[in-house]
Amino acid sequence: MNDAAPSVPRPEAEPVRSYRTRFRQDEDPLSEGGIWVNGRTDGIDWVDIVVRNGVAYGGLSRMAVAEQRAQQGNLDPGTSAEAAPVGDYDDPTAVLGGVWGRNQHGKARVFSRNQTEDYFQEVEIRLRSAIVPHSCTGYEVFWRCLKNENAYAEIVRWNGKAGDFTSLARRTGPDGGVQEGDLVEATIFGNVIRSYINGVQILETTDGAFAEGSPGIGFNFGVGETNVDHGVTYFEVDTYDD
Repeated sequence: MNDAAPSVPRPEAEPVRSYRTRFRQDEDPLSEGGIWVNGRTDGIDWVDIVVRNGVAYGGLSRMAVAEQRAQQGNLDPGTSAEAAPVGDYDDPTAVLGGVWGRNQHGKARVFSRNQTEDYFQEVEIRLRSAIVPHSCTGYEVFWRCLKNENAYAEIVRWNGKAGDFTSLARRTGPDGGVQEGDLVEATIFGNVIRSYINGVQILETTDGAFAEGSPGIGFNFGVGETNVDHGVTYFEVDTYDD
């Protein structure tokens, strides 16, 4: 398998810290020798990442309050489009521990089977993120596991508490969705955040809220037992100081 995507720009400088994994060890939660920080084990209010048979995917979320927000087009009738999102938002998520370069380039290979419109299945790359008890901050770049008009890609900023996030950019339609074998990438250089599928840029936005943090992966909450139907089989990140 060739995991390179040469059309995605990289700095000329050498990375200050990098990581690559094919998730060869079954784990719950994802650890790989203690390098990963998980949403429930370490953050309490979110869900951990699980690894089985070479696939990293999200653990089961609460399924108490389903996702409703304007961007998903499923607000209750009569609700203002500016209304706050509704849902548990205990997304499965994990970030790499330690200190990383502030400029980051992450990529992941998509695992997706039994795609469905019944849930918002997403694969997510995190940038400049931090997980501590009751707080998860940073940037989340994600793509829906669907290839029709109801697919989307989005970039959001997590502000700390569960459910407190800000949408920064979004694209809807099949070009924003992903399927089995797609290579997704996310970069942040300076305050510019970009999203890619198979080397093609999908989204770009700017935000200066977080100047540092860790890269990682995540998945959407509220997908029931379809959590095992989507994940990533490969993840790598290169980080730079300049």
